[in-house]
Amino acid sequence: MARETLNREQIVRAAIELLDAEGIDGLSMRKLGQKLGSAATAMYWHVGNKENLLVLAADEVWREITLPDVPTVGWRTAARELMYAARELCDRHRWLVRVITTYVGYSDGMASFQERAYETFEAAGFRDADLDWAVSTPFMFVTGLAFMTSTEAAEVKERASRDGAEQPEHEAAAVAQAQAIAAKYPRLAASGEAQARRGQSFGEQVEEVFAFGVETILDGLQARLTARSAAG
Repeated sequence: MARETLNREQIVRAAIELLDAEGIDGLSMRKLGQKLGSAATAMYWHVGNKENLLVLAADEVWREITLPDVPTVGWRTAARELMYAARELCDRHRWLVRVITTYVGYSDGMASFQERAYETFEAAGFRDADLDWAVSTPFMFVTGLAFMTSTEAAEVKERASRDGAEQPEHEAAAVAQAQAIAAKYPRLAASGEAQARRGQSFGEQVEEVFAFGVETILDGLQARLTARSAAG
């Protein structure tokens, strides 16, 4: 595919496919050129450097989110939908959280999401600095959990939680070591035993943690609004 037949949209979509398959470290202009049947120099010509390409890719995937209509659904439902949508986006594109936290990944797509978050918590009654913190707190929870579950260590935990799952020797040794350390501490040991009795996979545990966290954050924000209203 010659350079003149390529366009930025094609390159960005191909980059997203490569990022989803191989992550940020697996993305290079050479690999992208091979995928598109073109020279690496054509990639640079259309999108600049790798960091700029990551910003373009992040912008594109942020646009996958359907933003809630705040006046129709109310602030709490809108906030919950935004948190789940952001979490699902980070699950689909596991490289995204690293772009957000490591690179200058700000774009119109992300700004549109944040604008709706500001509308949501403004509708709830937050103002000034409280509005900033009300927007930031759920987002930090979502990205923090996404970062934890997108790592290789999370994949090891997932495999370890499956009954009869075969693990490489070094992974099995790491899991056994972690279990031996936890066994020395009574509360950790009791928690591990309770989780084993529930028979949940690591992914199922994460789902419950996320749901608990979302409702706890929303409860806390609601309580803050209620307390401020009672005081004023």
